[in-house]
Amino acid sequence: MLLSLALVAWVGLIIAASGSTEDGGVAGVAAAPEVPGEPVGGGGPHAGWKLVWRDEFKEATCPSRAKWRFEHGFVRNGELQWYQPENANCHDGVLALEARREEKRNPGYRPGSTDWRLNRRVAGYTSASIASKYSFTYGRAEALIRIDPRPGSWQDFWMLGTSFRRKPNSWPATGEVDIGEYYRNLVLANVCNPKPSRCGWSSTRQSLASLGGRAWASRFHLWAMDWNAKRIELFLDGKLVHRFAVADAARAGRRNPYVDQPAFLLLSQALGGANGGNPGSTEFPVRLEVRYVRVYQRTGDQGRRAPE
Repeated sequence: MLLSLALVAWVGLIIAASGSTEDGGVAGVAAAPEVPGEPVGGGGPHAGWKLVWRDEFKEATCPSRAKWRFEHGFVRNGELQWYQPENANCHDGVLALEARREEKRNPGYRPGSTDWRLNRRVAGYTSASIASKYSFTYGRAEALIRIDPRPGSWQDFWMLGTSFRRKPNSWPATGEVDIGEYYRNLVLANVCNPKPSRCGWSSTRQSLASLGGRAWASRFHLWAMDWNAKRIELFLDGKLVHRFAVADAARAGRRNPYVDQPAFLLLSQALGGANGGNPGSTEFPVRLEVRYVRVYQRTGDQGRRAPE
């Protein structure tokens, strides 16, 4: 979801690589759950894993302010929406990040500024993006998600290194994993291979049509990541769709962001910008819907968690 930097945050310029896995294709296939959304293996991912964090979106205050931070305003990639907490709501155990066509005044407006966050007097759309307060090192993160493929929609379930919270300008050195991303009729699984000022994206892309089109998008699907010190594997409904060798992210004089480093999760419903496309003719609201987010760790990795 993050693309490149400018000033104190992000710029809306994309440098993306298309993709293949490290060995030129899908490296293998894990057994798909019988019912999308059920943990792999039925009673948990598999033997040796333990559930260490979760949000089932059933609390009285939802999404929970104890579990999530909210993004605010214009944030990244030249996107069209103004992020605000009001657009994140829960109903019957489902979180909805809802994009709406409505005007929002930009309190930081500065006529003539070269910063896109400041030179827009108003936003024509509002939406929501949330980031977990929980952080972890290694494990399995998964979410049961229903995407909304209407024009202009850019949706993501992703991960960033916690060093980003202290120094946003340190991206892409912080690393980034797009566990499940959607825009412009593409379903993506991406890992950032940090370069000096950009990501050398390791990416697998599938067309929405190849998965089943709008009928497929109308159902919830299980997006998951398995992460250890050697590899990052990304799954869709139990099928391995991308594998990244962690050693490939090593650079001389730089810490590998995926080795012994904590990270946190994000859920975003964006519009337009570098990848989203034009929502001008789209019927709103547009929603990213989530039934749950869960994090598991292997027995040997339990307790590898950074302070919030």
